[in-house]
Amino acid sequence: MQIRPRRSVLYLPASNARALEKARTLPVDALILDLEDAVAPEAKEAARTQLAEAIKSGGFGEREIVIRVNGLDTSWGHDDVAALASLGANAILFPKIQSPEDVHAAVAALDAVGAPATLPIWIMAETPRCIMGMDAIAGASPRLACLVAGTSDLSRDLRARPAPGRIGLISALSIIVMAARAHGLDALDGVHLDLNDEAGFLADCAQGRDLGFDGKTLIHPKQIAGANAAFAPNLAEVEQSKAIVAAWAEARAAGKGICVLNGKLIENLHVEDAERLLALDQAIQALAAAQQVAA
Repeated sequence: MQIRPRRSVLYLPASNARALEKARTLPVDALILDLEDAVAPEAKEAARTQLAEAIKSGGFGEREIVIRVNGLDTSWGHDDVAALASLGANAILFPKIQSPEDVHAAVAALDAVGAPATLPIWIMAETPRCIMGMDAIAGASPRLACLVAGTSDLSRDLRARPAPGRIGLISALSIIVMAARAHGLDALDGVHLDLNDEAGFLADCAQGRDLGFDGKTLIHPKQIAGANAAFAPNLAEVEQSKAIVAAWAEARAAGKGICVLNGKLIENLHVEDAERLLALDQAIQALAAAQQVAA
């Protein structure tokens, strides 16, 4: 079972050379190198050139590298794709996706510049129209790998007021997760903007995990540890999963069709969940070991 950890996914402005350099040492699962919201219009072209050089230079190790390009309806989007799509990034993130046709346009833009046919796309789910069409959007292309909740833009468009528990966003967040699961995709929760509100950030992480998200997008390195902890299996979950897999294997070897562990009936769906959790734990350990060696 191949699983890539995406517990912590940090946005970094492509215009910030110091941030790009520091990113090579951070204990983060993935980096979104951003040419869109984090870069001023007058700095777009210089940021694109700087980002291309940073990717060519390498040094990011096993961290997943995702480039967020500008929207294809802007004067920068197609040039971003042309300059960056064939440099070895792990995925291209397209913003402001509102329909299956927007997904098709993103794939066509990659094909038009000769990007690798295996290069995945990620999309931002950040408008009410996108949320309302999420099922069709999530199934629009086999190139699509991940849905990223854009909670800041979505909150604005919904006119949802900030509130504990993100009550105004719960329906949209759940729809994103449901669409991701229906189509075999990963889903990432949105950012927490208040860097001084650690308790609120950790509460959002716990809520996102409980809703089913695979990880959280971040705006500062200080948030990495909290996200990594929240979206990783804990020791008790790992031990329980090992016990489930072992008990199931023992029951099957004995020709039994059912399995009971600590008084609870174990079915195949529990075994599949346990195997996935153990695969995620192993992937996390492997990534941590690779980052430690690189350091």
